[in-house]
Amino acid sequence: MLPAALAVLLAALPVMAQQFSSLEERMSAADFKAAGLDKLTPQELQYLDGWLRTHERVQVKAVDASGKPVFYPDNQPRGKFTAHMLGHFNGWGGNSVFTLDNGQVWKQAESGAYSCPGVNNPEVTIKPMALGSWLMYVQGCNQSVRVEREQ
Repeated sequence: MLPAALAVLLAALPVMAQQFSSLEERMSAADFKAAGLDKLTPQELQYLDGWLRTHERVQVKAVDASGKPVFYPDNQPRGKFTAHMLGHFNGWGGNSVFTLDNGQVWKQAESGAYSCPGVNNPEVTIKPMALGSWLMYVQGCNQSVRVEREQ
């Protein structure tokens, strides 16, 4: 159980290069314990933080008054929503960017290309997933893709 939780955590937690926040700073005490990280020795936790510091950088757009990154702003609820994609859609190409009719812009956050039946202005559903990620479903397509919001 612990190795699986760590693998998910390592694969899903992006970190900042210049303003690094340790796992203990980023996670609530309950989440830290639920992930089994409380069972690590101080040396193992230090190694894991060091590894995260050097892998998978992300640009954080929200910071608190002291300049530290805010990974889950309180004023932005995470909930499932639907909208319509502007333009023609026939699948994902690995670095696809999607503009929605509500003004939001989302980009594909995982590699891989998927073909879907071509459609104009399809309805999309975007729902929150674990560890801050989002999943996009497009009407008429049997595939979903992990996305991140650009604006």
